[in-house]
Amino acid sequence: MQILRTPDECFASISDFPYQPRYYNLEDEALGEIRLHYIDEGPTDAPIILCMHGEPSWAYLYRKMLPVFVNAGYRVLAPDLVGLGRSDKPAEASAYSYAGHVAWIRQWVEAMDLQNATFIGQDWGGLIGLRVLTEVPERFAAFSIANTGLPVPREGAEVPPAFAMWLEFSQNDPDFDIGMICNNLGQGPLTEAEMDAYRAPFPSDEYKVCARLFPTLVPITADNPAVADNIRAWAVLAQWHKPVLLAFSDNDPITAGGDKPFLDNVPGAAGQPHLTLNGGHFIQQEDGERWASAVVDWLAAQR
Repeated sequence: MQILRTPDECFASISDFPYQPRYYNLEDEALGEIRLHYIDEGPTDAPIILCMHGEPSWAYLYRKMLPVFVNAGYRVLAPDLVGLGRSDKPAEASAYSYAGHVAWIRQWVEAMDLQNATFIGQDWGGLIGLRVLTEVPERFAAFSIANTGLPVPREGAEVPPAFAMWLEFSQNDPDFDIGMICNNLGQGPLTEAEMDAYRAPFPSDEYKVCARLFPTLVPITADNPAVADNIRAWAVLAQWHKPVLLAFSDNDPITAGGDKPFLDNVPGAAGQPHLTLNGGHFIQQEDGERWASAVVDWLAAQR
């Protein structure tokens, strides 16, 4: 299978993300070697914060949060999901699955030997990162999430209209403009340069296979193969007594109310200083500094 790699020059004009690219070669039984890109900033011996983006963004999404964490003395790791960002992009849809994304990130987490890490996740960063966290919970000390979840469809439940529209758009829009999407479908605060930074990983449509495919992988029906895995993950979270900070936004139609399952079912969420962020789905760029500062204060209080 062909594996595409976005040329470095596609990222050359990005002026507000001055971090050295780092790479880890994943081993995949079917695909062979896949290069995963990640950011690694701050003292190597400092407490770790792992930041995971969703779809169709990349680590650039955390550009306003990374300095807050580093300046507070943390080591910050931020990988690009396979198929997005600077990571390699298998060219065929058959290469991607929910379980496969979890396996790739878990392999990298174990290779980096994360210990006592704090996990930060949004969108698919949460869907994938929370699964990894529940598979290797001994590596994590806390987590904070926004605008994400671990879907387990209930019998008779309807697909939220906003997600149904997003699913249809992802499969049928001829342009699938990544910059516009990451600007909250054109409703956000981004400059043209920022939108171009989100477009950078995709020099042509053939690079967008994973970006388009992600909505189809969300387990919205009971026969989805990821449902059983998410049920097992919720069983682990039901016994999770380590700290949880929820930071959902006030203007995201897709994940509105997504904090409730965590408040109701995760013991570590009780009594924590949860906050509501101001903005849409890609909240890191609208209210990211406040989320990052809240995490720093919250972690300090744990100590």
